[in-house]
Amino acid sequence: MMDWKNLLTTTRLGQETRHTERRDDRSEFKRDYDRLIFSAPFRRMQNKTQVFPLPGSIFVHNRLTHSLEVASVGMSLGNDVARKLTARTPELKDTLIQEIGTIVSTACLAHDMGNPPFGHSGEKAIQTFFTEGKGSMLRDLLSPEVWDDVTNFDGNANTFRLLAHRFLGRRDGGFVMTYPTLASTVKYPYESGAKIKPGKFGFFTEDKEIYRKIAERLGIPHHEDSNGKICYARYPLVFLVEAADDICYEIMDIEDANKLKILSYDETAQLLLNFFSKDVQDKILQRIIDEGITDNNEKIIYMRACVIGKLENLCVDAFVDNEEKILSGTFTGSLIDHIPEYELSAYRACQKVSKDKIYHSKPVLDIELSGFTIMETLMEKLIDAAFYPKRFYSQQLMRRVASQYDIHSKDLETRIMAVIDYISGMTDVYALDVYQKISGISLPKV
Repeated sequence: MMDWKNLLTTTRLGQETRHTERRDDRSEFKRDYDRLIFSAPFRRMQNKTQVFPLPGSIFVHNRLTHSLEVASVGMSLGNDVARKLTARTPELKDTLIQEIGTIVSTACLAHDMGNPPFGHSGEKAIQTFFTEGKGSMLRDLLSPEVWDDVTNFDGNANTFRLLAHRFLGRRDGGFVMTYPTLASTVKYPYESGAKIKPGKFGFFTEDKEIYRKIAERLGIPHHEDSNGKICYARYPLVFLVEAADDICYEIMDIEDANKLKILSYDETAQLLLNFFSKDVQDKILQRIIDEGITDNNEKIIYMRACVIGKLENLCVDAFVDNEEKILSGTFTGSLIDHIPEYELSAYRACQKVSKDKIYHSKPVLDIELSGFTIMETLMEKLIDAAFYPKRFYSQQLMRRVASQYDIHSKDLETRIMAVIDYISGMTDVYALDVYQKISGISLPKV
């Protein structure tokens, strides 16, 4: 059974034995939050696709705006859970339980930082380069563990790598985040190749010892699967980070689809009102009239706010009601899976519409197809350079890679991971620019 007193600590990765002098009144977890907000990888998300192509005249979500909204919902989830748990168990007041809103919010800010350009098509391009493309010839040259990592490349694991790994230039532990913040970002706490959720994992082979150290300090239990892969229980606050993401991406994608005319006003309004009983629906519509809201987009925004507020409350209740299972590591599924059937049905209806009408819409398919081609080309060119580093063209290409990535290592696996680190950190616009230049499509302006 996990214990809140162990789960919440201010220990920092890379500074376990160091005590730094405090210069202000910020909590250690607020320091984590501030480090993320002012970091370059966080800012780069403004130029990374969420679902729809980066905005033109109609502004829809990118990775940055999505992450900010998820962080806002995560703060509410964490604060409300802390309040309810403390009311039920007063002795928790002597722990850092009141900080979980900040911890969850910080992890929410970071949750998409490891995603490559062009959304999920970017992930697929990296994976299929090794499984279906020219990278397949590397299979016998890489260890089975690293092969599992690259063929199942996952943005979630890449987020942990980005936050914790030394390639950021700080060899004492990446961002030097607290253990709880780092653990809260690991949605799938097991190695690649584990027989739990195919294709999903929480940390690369090179980074698993970092997570092991964190898990041991926080008291997170683990077991081995039939393949001998280490699998940890989820850190409890991961459920709140996941819930914030589930709420925001599903509901906000519906709103964006309405703005882009993929869904009509009537379709969108009905999907959102379905979360409420008929009498509550009537009250919401009456409040819209009373407040003088006449623009259809503004009406949808009002309804969306009502839905997010309701789902946030239901997920708080699901967490508190299942606290014992969560702390014992036996809770299954997401918090959304455990909300009442009425609201869950409305959520599932949104998921179905998203799958049928949004994620397969022409704008989304077009950006995925273009993004896949761009990412595939970048992988081919740069992995080839890493494999033949002494060739003239290879050396020219590798000079483009920032010095923080160990592209000149004598070890092939390290060079391969350096290429993936470099490409996955690109914005959509930068990836397109590099693609055009190395493909000879455009020349640098003189």
